[in-house]
Amino acid sequence: MSYISLSDKDKKEMMAKIGISSLAELFRTIPKDIILKRELNIPSPMTELELIQLFERIAQKNRYQNFLSFLGGGAYHHVIPYIVDYLSSRGEFISPYTPYQPEVSQGTLQVIFEFQTLICQLTGMDIANASLYDGASAVAEAVLMAHRLKGKHKVLIAKTLHPHYRRVVQTYVKNLGVEIEEIRYSETGEVNLKDLKGKLDDKTSAIVTQSPNFMGIIENLKKISDLAHSVQALSIAVIAEPVSLGILEAPRKLGADIAAGEGQSLGIPLSFGGPYLGFMACNKEFIRQFPGRIAGETKDVDGNRGFVLTLSTREQFIRREHATSNICTNQAWCALRATVFLETLGKEGLKELAWQNIQKANYALERLSQINGIKRKFNGNSFNEFVIEFSGGLKKISGFLKKKGIIGGLNLGEYYPELKKCVLVCVTEMHKKDDIDRMVQALKESIKAK
Repeated sequence: MSYISLSDKDKKEMMAKIGISSLAELFRTIPKDIILKRELNIPSPMTELELIQLFERIAQKNRYQNFLSFLGGGAYHHVIPYIVDYLSSRGEFISPYTPYQPEVSQGTLQVIFEFQTLICQLTGMDIANASLYDGASAVAEAVLMAHRLKGKHKVLIAKTLHPHYRRVVQTYVKNLGVEIEEIRYSETGEVNLKDLKGKLDDKTSAIVTQSPNFMGIIENLKKISDLAHSVQALSIAVIAEPVSLGILEAPRKLGADIAAGEGQSLGIPLSFGGPYLGFMACNKEFIRQFPGRIAGETKDVDGNRGFVLTLSTREQFIRREHATSNICTNQAWCALRATVFLETLGKEGLKELAWQNIQKANYALERLSQINGIKRKFNGNSFNEFVIEFSGGLKKISGFLKKKGIIGGLNLGEYYPELKKCVLVCVTEMHKKDDIDRMVQALKESIKAK
């Protein structure tokens, strides 16, 4: 939709209609002490060329643009086939928003339907939606859903769940009387089952577990799910790195009742934190408490295949007090990219991609573990991330690596004070053997320099 601004005449007619003489009267309820009393500090209008040059100068300030990066922690650098960019840039897909007249939007509904089908195949669940902003909000919605289904006010969340996800969940449940208890992790980096058993009781509505978790460790979802079901609680599996499902068992087969996570790895590039793509799937018996939208397949009066908006449980479609969420977008363009990505790779392609991640991460871990002053922190099975611990401080090492054009990983001390000497390293198919060897050599030099 093009933007056409209002003329002065339009503004005067509108103000006259509602009985005001100035735009300032529209904001008279705002306290005067917080109103800006000067013009905004923005530059004067520019030509197209001047604007492009301005953005180029700003972009040059990003000194990490050409760095070799081993950052992960919920944001992953994966290959994106060119066809994903090509198809998602077509005019009919460039802005697929919520289908308010759904049956007219057959293309958008088909994309949503195919995306849901792929998520079901990845997670093993019966149904999936297409209406979540990111992994954090998806997990929060899953917790709210479990609370509605079970009517119990206690939720156990693994401390190895992404720290940002944990904070978002706390925000969502803050005023709902839901009690959050964290489960400690063990020396292997997995959920501490003894701690879990001690906190689990008949007041628990759900156990939330990320796998691979924030430490990169693959959790024993089967044991955790069995423990949840022993007290009639739900098992929520969180997947922040969906490429792992190309080789790991589907959450449903491991007993999970709800799967929620982040789809950024599936064809969505890293771009200053967004846009991201939340996904959620569950067993069919929970469908009436499932947030968001579900697109379905049907036939028209002539027997032709068609798509419909089967279920939509947001407040704009049903009475506000009966809505399961107020999600306001279906992230259809991001879902389109994920759909094209998955259908381009196929089952074997995704498996090969996952296998490359495991192989390269294991090679990096083996090389790093051979360096004096570095050891592996957790010995649980991992996918494409792992934690290494430095015997000395990290500040000088990090500074040394940056001078070499390398970001060596994520400092875990920011999120876990007890891991202040530890770094989370992520290795994907995008890293060549030479890249890994380069980091290893730089770390050897940095430790010697100390």
